[in-house]
Amino acid sequence: MNAITLYPSLRDRVVFISGGSSGIGAELVRAFAAQGARVAFCGTKPDGGAALADELAAAGHPRPWYGACDVRDVAAYQALLARVAAEVGAIRVLVNNAGRDDRHAMEDVTSEYWDDRLALNLKHYFFAIQSVAPGMAAAGGGSIVNMGSVSWMRGRPNLVGYTTAKAGILGLTRTLARELGPRGIRVNAIVPGAIVTERQTTLHRDPAADQAFLDAQCLKIRLDPGHVARPTLFMAADDSDGMTGQHILVDAGIAQQSVIA
Repeated sequence: MNAITLYPSLRDRVVFISGGSSGIGAELVRAFAAQGARVAFCGTKPDGGAALADELAAAGHPRPWYGACDVRDVAAYQALLARVAAEVGAIRVLVNNAGRDDRHAMEDVTSEYWDDRLALNLKHYFFAIQSVAPGMAAAGGGSIVNMGSVSWMRGRPNLVGYTTAKAGILGLTRTLARELGPRGIRVNAIVPGAIVTERQTTLHRDPAADQAFLDAQCLKIRLDPGHVARPTLFMAADDSDGMTGQHILVDAGIAQQSVIA
């Protein structure tokens, strides 16, 4: 991970990250732990956070709290968030990150699959915010960062369930920024472009795909999870305390071209 700016307001602050076991989520866990925050995160596997927690503890950072949960199960997920508040402290930073960009042709989408895509990529964002907002407000306010995607802006094919959910995150962010602002809670969205992760490399990456992304981007670099983690730290910290309702693109300028040739 590249050198990061240190934000004193994040030290000892309780941060919760959904989907923190791998990819962008794992880099977010590392970045907040390096700030001295008290990090809690969830994943789908009972032992899914062990390796990352061991890594961070060995590096001298506070050992993160981990819990396994399917975020599509709203009751179980809200119960997990309540456990974090009871065992770690009031959540002052919530990063809604969990999701999956599985490819699917329009013709193959069933009603059940559609509902599942929205549950996995949008619904749990709202119910996590609903769960943590009272404690966040009582503790003096906080920051919520919703992880979006430029895929819906570009009209990416074979992702309609995913892109519809990600487009909904913009409406969720702007509405709740207005609703929660009087309680001292900021709500913003970080919107990644084409990020190189282990999953993307395994499923979709090859030299031709790399070149297509570089051709479409303004900046001729492949983005990695660190590019997403660094602005997320800023939006979580008090340094951005005048910002809410924003949709911040971290995409190397790819959204300026609607379609890859």
